[in-house]
Amino acid sequence: MIDFKIIKKSKKSAARVGILTTPHGAIETPSFVTVATLANAKMFMSEDLEAVKTPLIISNTYHLHLRPGEDVVAKAGGIHKFMNWNHPVMTDSGGFQVFSLGFGHDQGTSKIPNKKEKPTVKTGAQPQHLKITDKGVEFTSPVDGRKIFLGPVESIRIQEKLGADIILAFDECTPPSANKEYIAKSLEKTHAWAKICLAAKKTDQALYGIVQGSRFRDLRVKSAKVIGGLPFDGFGIGGEFGAEKSEMVNMLKWVFAELPEAKPRHLLGIGHPDDILPTMKSGVDTFDCIAPTHYGRRGTAFTSEGKIDLNKVMYMKQLKPLDKNCACRVCTGYTRSYL
Repeated sequence: MIDFKIIKKSKKSAARVGILTTPHGAIETPSFVTVATLANAKMFMSEDLEAVKTPLIISNTYHLHLRPGEDVVAKAGGIHKFMNWNHPVMTDSGGFQVFSLGFGHDQGTSKIPNKKEKPTVKTGAQPQHLKITDKGVEFTSPVDGRKIFLGPVESIRIQEKLGADIILAFDECTPPSANKEYIAKSLEKTHAWAKICLAAKKTDQALYGIVQGSRFRDLRVKSAKVIGGLPFDGFGIGGEFGAEKSEMVNMLKWVFAELPEAKPRHLLGIGHPDDILPTMKSGVDTFDCIAPTHYGRRGTAFTSEGKIDLNKVMYMKQLKPLDKNCACRVCTGYTRSYL
């Protein structure tokens, strides 16, 4: 289980400072959560994550189920021993893959909507490569083509075997191209699955419920009331949050007005540099994003001078630190030219 204590609240915004205590350590909040999809943050060893004082990682149920499988991880002693990481771990339920491998894949879109895009996903629509039902979702494995069914019970069973400190309820992450009627129908499934997840869990792992509802205020408020009224240990806010940061901030206000204040809040899939202050000022406790590893693998760094693309020839002759205001081992040990 977990324990969450709010230490201080801002007088200028909804920001708050807290301590989230888990069986594998305490996390000072607000805190960024590093994405380690396959029990690995891409291009990093667990020791590297420790070196930069990573407080919490989030891994993925669907992808770990595919490879190496939850039974392998369980036999290794759970995800902490499997990846040599004696710090807190969270697992996503697989709900995001309902979008990313479904309508997201079909339409080549992310969960950040295009304002000019008109809703094309209507009630009854199905993605090309998976099937969404009231009981769960049937995926086709990209590894070997086999059919994989993932529903609320299956997701919980997999997460229990993986052994993370915090696990998430199975939900449907809807596409930004869906109309309101589709979102409303999807919300009924997410709420029903939330109750099934609570009933299915047999371990003492902390379980977060997920608030959905897309960009629609009434649906977000409805979801927050339903999920907030259930005995979850914390809450995740998922789905798409509008095309502008101001829309996301407004949505968080709607949601947090309905959720129990004393429980931790996690914002799923948000964490670019310009997201961080609005997110924290809104009262989010933890938030995750692939941005650091995604950009880092592609030669882009976020510095005190702004974003730098090290693929550009102009940096080849610059024998100065990546960021003169940073004391990390990269900035103090290597030049832009070397990198």
